[in-house]
Amino acid sequence: MKIYSAAQIYEAINQTIEKNQITSNDLMEFAGTQIFNWFHTRMQGAQVPIHIYCGIGNNGGCGLVLGRQLLHHGYNVHIYIVNFSTKRTKDFLINYDRIKEFKVWPRLLNSGEEFPEMHRDDIIVDAIFGIGLNRETSDWVKDVIKYINASEAYTVSLDVPSGLYPDHGPEDKEAVIESNYTLTSQAPKLSFFLPETGIYMQQWEAIDIGLDQEYLRTTETEVQLIDKFEVLPLYIPREKYVHKGSYGHSLIIGGSHGKIGAVTLASSACLRVGAGLVTAYIPACGYQIVQTSLPEAMVLCDANEKHISDISFEIEPKAIGIGVGLGTEKMTVKALEGFLKQNTHPLVVDADALNMLAANPKLLKLIPKHAIFTPHPKELERLIGAWEDDFGKLAKAKAFAKKYNIIIIIKGAHTITIYDSYVYINNTGNPGMATAGSGDVLTGMLTGLLSQGYEPLKAALFGVYLHGKAGDIALSGLGYQALIASDIVDFIGDAYLDLFKQPEEPSAEAEE
Repeated sequence: MKIYSAAQIYEAINQTIEKNQITSNDLMEFAGTQIFNWFHTRMQGAQVPIHIYCGIGNNGGCGLVLGRQLLHHGYNVHIYIVNFSTKRTKDFLINYDRIKEFKVWPRLLNSGEEFPEMHRDDIIVDAIFGIGLNRETSDWVKDVIKYINASEAYTVSLDVPSGLYPDHGPEDKEAVIESNYTLTSQAPKLSFFLPETGIYMQQWEAIDIGLDQEYLRTTETEVQLIDKFEVLPLYIPREKYVHKGSYGHSLIIGGSHGKIGAVTLASSACLRVGAGLVTAYIPACGYQIVQTSLPEAMVLCDANEKHISDISFEIEPKAIGIGVGLGTEKMTVKALEGFLKQNTHPLVVDADALNMLAANPKLLKLIPKHAIFTPHPKELERLIGAWEDDFGKLAKAKAFAKKYNIIIIIKGAHTITIYDSYVYINNTGNPGMATAGSGDVLTGMLTGLLSQGYEPLKAALFGVYLHGKAGDIALSGLGYQALIASDIVDFIGDAYLDLFKQPEEPSAEAEE
């Protein structure tokens, strides 16, 4: 799914109006009606008090359209105008006049006035700002927002939670609506998926507000949301007349004394995702551990007992994953440098290999193009430096990826893949995956996909999706706290099967 910038949404609105020879208010009426249909389908006339807080721009105008239609259908509606400026948009004024036809005069909220009485069992509709906010919120409007948040009433925001920007972070983190549900126009916004801004909403849903489909279809966006329908075309099916060599030999390089489990997890995930052969390259202390715990894998051992001191092998892998549990000993840094100088294979770089690159930036020049880096946030900070907010983090990560012609996967909730100037946001995964070894599993999966012939960017997108989906399926019956990394490995097969799972047909009873 494409994620449009605010500028692109405004352009889509203008083109829709021009192409269909309609007014901007016609489009607002359609959008407000779509939002009303969402409420009406769920509430079915229930007389729960609905408090609509409208700004004085087009988001507020849409709130007035919703309020008028709710009143027309007999709902218990209270409408307030957050009167933060003397300027009003034309479409706001049109709908302000229309609602008065119901003998309803919305209450003007001005600075210093007492706020309306509300209860936690009520519903609040936030239509104060939308994506049109272009300045810092005044103190008294901030107090309105804090009052709404403190009410504990179920809050539905129109387009974006008021105070939140679609393309950059808020100036004041206390001046943002904490939305239970956000009904966003046409497509979600980038800020919905970043740690510092995604916390302001629990759920979102895209509402079709009638924007021109040709424009939406043909407009390229820098950001995409990746789900099943985006990754399904990337899948490479297994053929009948093949053998294990057809799906590549993967090499997992890592491990140190006490951290051999990382290699075991990565190697197991590599096999589960479909690699034909897997070899683990480890220090000698891990030989029996890997051979016993994962009989399907082959093992090559460094001469050093506890740490990798040299990386040399005679096999010809199709892809290599390096870094899991590796450690950052001086001998290991030297071994990494020697390896990078000779390596010509597709590469996944994780964990301590990333830390060594961050500490020795000259080694970055040895990284092959289209290598996949898989940092968690702290590892990323060591590589690219500190950032002010999540939008700054993305900007710096894009510049870094472009400079070295690599793919960066920023692990976390809604894991983000970056290549060139493009951002791909994953829509699978859950908080239970914040557990030791989850990243090692991802490294193994990515290496296994590369060895099967997936192009690096496709391997990254497909692997991140499968990793999250396996975690989602594994969660059933466990709960967040009980999920461990090996559970993710166990459900990789189910994640593959889910790609082709058809939606269940409604039962005859349901149809009746």
